[in-house]
Amino acid sequence: MTRRKWSSSAEIAFLVRKCLEEGNLVEIDGLGVFRPDGSGGFDFEPNTRPRIFLAYVTEDVAWVDRIGVALDDSGFDPWIDRHKLVPGQNWPRAIERAIEVSDFFLACLSSHSVSKRGRFQAELRYALDCAALMPQDGIFFIPVRLDECAVPPAIARSFQYVDLFPHWEKGIRRITGMLRKELRLRPPRRPLAA
Repeated sequence: MTRRKWSSSAEIAFLVRKCLEEGNLVEIDGLGVFRPDGSGGFDFEPNTRPRIFLAYVTEDVAWVDRIGVALDDSGFDPWIDRHKLVPGQNWPRAIERAIEVSDFFLACLSSHSVSKRGRFQAELRYALDCAALMPQDGIFFIPVRLDECAVPPAIARSFQYVDLFPHWEKGIRRITGMLRKELRLRPPRRPLAA
């Protein structure tokens, strides 16, 4: 199918229906997956897994992929930019939107990331602004140390961090346990409006 700009919800609905009629599945990030049901209709599987935004620098890709797999295996929906962004997408705005709608933000701190200038620092600042809008006792911003790096003072003053070294499994269990506990304390999500 050729790419073009879609200007109305009717056109988008047409495209989704056309893809389903051709036997393709259609995933809408953060919403769910539409699948053909074999009888001319479709099934919709909503994404109800809590979304975890992972902020990192390119030097830490292997660590982040490993964290993503561990979170996915534990029933969470990790949001990693290089897996979620699509060609032509306004990626700075897409990243801000993903941070805004995420249930949690994992700041992957390392000797590479804490001193590097660029998007990672901007993502941290944006996530801290989003965290300031959360209830006082709620958890959103979670610093995770990948190695023996110094936690930036502005973060260390306000947030407890988790180490994934030297005991990876222990650190992952601590993160996933805390995420589950925090989710139990939150009010249930409202269903999507029709």
